[in-house]
Amino acid sequence: MYNLQNRLIAERYKHLLNAISSERFLKMQGLGNEVPFFICPFHPQEHDEMQRNIASLSNALNNRGIRVLNIDLYELSIELLKKRGIWERVLENEAEMSKAELKELLQSVLDPEHHLIPAINEKMDEGDFDVMFISGVGEVFPYIRSHTVLNNLQSTAKDKPTVMFFPGEYIQSLEEGASLDLFGKIHDDKYYRAFNIYLYQV
Repeated sequence: MYNLQNRLIAERYKHLLNAISSERFLKMQGLGNEVPFFICPFHPQEHDEMQRNIASLSNALNNRGIRVLNIDLYELSIELLKKRGIWERVLENEAEMSKAELKELLQSVLDPEHHLIPAINEKMDEGDFDVMFISGVGEVFPYIRSHTVLNNLQSTAKDKPTVMFFPGEYIQSLEEGASLDLFGKIHDDKYYRAFNIYLYQV
């Protein structure tokens, strides 16, 4: 993991606030024509503290006049299930369904290309924002994969920077390319177009 990720969470918070509030970040400068996607990896055991930090970071940025669109994938998934009238059925039948059956059902209903990304796009269209935060990645695994979300967002979320808070490691190497390793254990396939926000220089 990168050195900054191993520092105290308060130090990382300070870096995130300074980086995201910078004019360079908000104007998406120095990205070499890549999509403005940033990964903020964190240790899975820090989940609760990171949730509080995301809320605090959003408030601090809003106080600086920087509007944050928060997308929690878990909350959005429940919203979609309720909207399609499936939520109660899932709760009633979950105990009797095998993990494979439940995964197949959720993957179908929450398919990123046809359902999840259009829902995110709706929220993007509802109001102006300067940066989008995506969280809840660990909670929606394995029926939603982070690299699939990013791949499907590439065509629609390119006008404003996006930060995905990722419980695990974002590993980049010349030999292996880049990969998102969920919880530091599960290889979540290759994704190379995002930047590690801890390496972002203001």
